[in-house]
Amino acid sequence: MQTNHATTPVPAPCEVPDFPPLRVRGGRFRRRRAPGALLLLAAAALTLTATAAPGPPGPGPGPRSQAAPAARSPAGAAAVRLVSAPVRIADAEAVRLLRAGDRVDVIAAPVLNSPAGEGGSAVRVVARSARVAEVPRPGETRPDGGALIVLSVPRATATELAGAGITSQLAVTLC
Repeated sequence: MQTNHATTPVPAPCEVPDFPPLRVRGGRFRRRRAPGALLLLAAAALTLTATAAPGPPGPGPGPRSQAAPAARSPAGAAAVRLVSAPVRIADAEAVRLLRAGDRVDVIAAPVLNSPAGEGGSAVRVVARSARVAEVPRPGETRPDGGALIVLSVPRATATELAGAGITSQLAVTLC
């Protein structure tokens, strides 16, 4: 059976009537603006922080020159200047759990053969909520089983960490 296409009626063209523009309230378009605006504000704040606070004088830019840009900028009269403190943690396996930017508490337990260890178990928290600036590279091992990390802490806390590292074994707990 053949169909004759010439006899099939074609509908007449129609026009789309004029209508006012649609205005969507709420919906997905408003929700997308807020994260974008927050990202823009965060980028602007980081840019201002980096340009307003030049790093300390020293050898050219290195991996530690960007350790704590927010800490170098004076946010007010009560701003505390942070320093980078290298800390040897006794358990290298615990250090493998850490990433740069994590917050940790550093705990000191006196070594049994040290003069500080003779007086009993004086386990103490040396640093609270310290920011991890650097961790060892994967595969980097030490013969003593420990691992070296770099923390961003106030200068007084860095001094306490250095002293505790001489007489005690240091451990970390994630905050």
